[in-house]
Amino acid sequence: MIAAKQLFLFIFSLSLIFINGSAWAQQKKVTEVDICIYGGTSAGIIAAYTAKKMGKSVLLIEPGKFVGGMTTGGLGATDIGNKYAVTGLAKNFYRRIGSYYGKFEQWTFEPHVAEKVFADFIREGKLDIMKSRRVTGVKKEGEWIREIVLEDAQTPVRTNDLTVKAKMFMDCTYEGDLMARAGVSYTVGRESNAQYGETYNGVQVADFHQFSDGVDPYEVPGDPESGLLWGISPELLSPTGTGDKKVQAYNFRLCLTQDKNNLIPFTQPANYNPAHYELLARNIAKESWKTIHSNFTTSKTPDGQLKVQHTGGFLIKNMPNGKTDFNNFGGFSTDMIGMNYDYPEADYGTRQQIWQAHEDYTKGLLYFVSHDPRVPAPIRQEMQTWGYPKDEFKETGGFPNQLYVREARRMIGEVVMTQKHCEGAEVVPDVVGMAAYGMDSHNIQRVVVNGMVKNEGDVQKSVSYPYPIAYRAITPKRAECANLLVPVCLSASHIAYGSIRMEPVFMVLGQSAATAAVMAIDAKVPVQQVDVARLQQRLTQNPLVDNRPPEILVDNDDNSQVKVTGSWVTARGGYGRNRFQADAPAGEIKGVKYSPAITKSGKYQIYTYLPKIENRTNQTAITIFDGKKENNIILKTADVKEIGLSSGEWASLGTYRFTKGKNAYVEISNKGADGVVIADAVILVPVK
Repeated sequence: MIAAKQLFLFIFSLSLIFINGSAWAQQKKVTEVDICIYGGTSAGIIAAYTAKKMGKSVLLIEPGKFVGGMTTGGLGATDIGNKYAVTGLAKNFYRRIGSYYGKFEQWTFEPHVAEKVFADFIREGKLDIMKSRRVTGVKKEGEWIREIVLEDAQTPVRTNDLTVKAKMFMDCTYEGDLMARAGVSYTVGRESNAQYGETYNGVQVADFHQFSDGVDPYEVPGDPESGLLWGISPELLSPTGTGDKKVQAYNFRLCLTQDKNNLIPFTQPANYNPAHYELLARNIAKESWKTIHSNFTTSKTPDGQLKVQHTGGFLIKNMPNGKTDFNNFGGFSTDMIGMNYDYPEADYGTRQQIWQAHEDYTKGLLYFVSHDPRVPAPIRQEMQTWGYPKDEFKETGGFPNQLYVREARRMIGEVVMTQKHCEGAEVVPDVVGMAAYGMDSHNIQRVVVNGMVKNEGDVQKSVSYPYPIAYRAITPKRAECANLLVPVCLSASHIAYGSIRMEPVFMVLGQSAATAAVMAIDAKVPVQQVDVARLQQRLTQNPLVDNRPPEILVDNDDNSQVKVTGSWVTARGGYGRNRFQADAPAGEIKGVKYSPAITKSGKYQIYTYLPKIENRTNQTAITIFDGKKENNIILKTADVKEIGLSSGEWASLGTYRFTKGKNAYVEISNKGADGVVIADAVILVPVK
């Protein structure tokens, strides 16, 4: 009897331990922070760093295994547009990249270097990061998110769920999953031109990234009854400007090398189907490829119009240490056109299938071009000189770890950025970042037009100069959510998003959003009621979130700090809206004098911006007055190292000690020039 009672007590005690242990475990599955950031993209890392430096507790959640998004995922040749648009910690990121390569700043880099720089941000910010966690639920009280539920992406069972409570939330993913689950309005696809009064939205057929005329779309050439080749849609082409729910193509930005000591050859992948590349074989034959490299040819149509035709398979951008960024080019390339329509709103399993299909397609493409007998032998031999680098993406065998989700969901906020904003026809006052890249959409569908295969959806339209992005474009409507910011899937039309959707811009908006989130917490107000003027002031006065004096920028069009002597021409482009330029002296010495306001005495390193234009002078005479004496130097253009597709570089003029005030100046002259002299922006960077 006693033994039975003791056994009962023992079992009861174990049950208490089990119950309490379960309760304790359950408690451990609830985390509470000031700010929860969902998405470990470049924007997410910068946002987390910003908020942590501003004194808030932060949890950064990444649904996948890797952080950094496309910046670490293969997009090593940064799309910029105009460097003037890149500010704050985003600019600091590229300065750190430059420091790694022994330069002031650099925009073209190896993926592992981007990983290292972000790792430094993570270490310095002491960031808490949780990987492989995906949002499955959002609990709201009215318009306030109170908590989100996350599943374990590796073992998605309810017992592994985690709940995160926070005062503020940010969605920094490319897909906008948190935003959508929070009940915020969004759209997918492209609007009609009529919706926002645009001209480049909706259906567009262009000569860019297009098949040559005459490429047959049918399984049996000339026989429509035989069916369409793989990748061609049977849909009829809608009128120009028609909206739809189709999504511009995704791909992988490939980091490849020809270094034999660091090369993994292309091999036949699983699920390889050579029939998927029959269109490519026909296009190669039609265009008579001589190389895999991109090429442009021009011709005239019967009515005398100039027609530009892309030929070649890849846009290859050089990166350091013998590596390259391979991107889509021409009619048939790395873009898997028309195969991603379901991705933005798909469940996680379907997304993984779409991702894997893109990976299979890309690996199959590289194998096809390097091995299939339908490809001319010289092209195959050239392609076989390339391979994946052994020292990149080691966990994925040299293949990129991030699918280039160019566009998925886009929020519909109080302000929708449109083509009118890109072109300067409308200007927003609540600026929290700038964009400068052209309005860029990759192809969206592949159809039959007049018996020929044609791509549809490509748009490449430049913008004149950097333009502001509204704070109201990264905040939801007040009635929908009061404590969420969306700096990646922001409120923009399809074609405007094509200009904004660049990694440096996402970083800038991530910093702005995090700063706003901190301000909203401190003021105990919804994000829509943040004092935007004060937000702008904080971003300007403390751009690196470390309270150090910011660098001093004087652009050429700043009339209060720039004095022009002689006749200089104002030309579009360069750093900011424009630049000054002058010819070599023909009896008249011309000068542009920059007089910066020195707010704190100390040492400064001076740089001037040197755009890449034709007929640049080989040398430029520059005078630097530090307040006590003049320093005359000659800037040699050949000493300014340019890499990749840079449109210009900062050229160092040396380090000088300046005293507080407006006595100092930098003057650029055409004295002794043998070509076009450029006077653009000048910056003074404080030396630690």
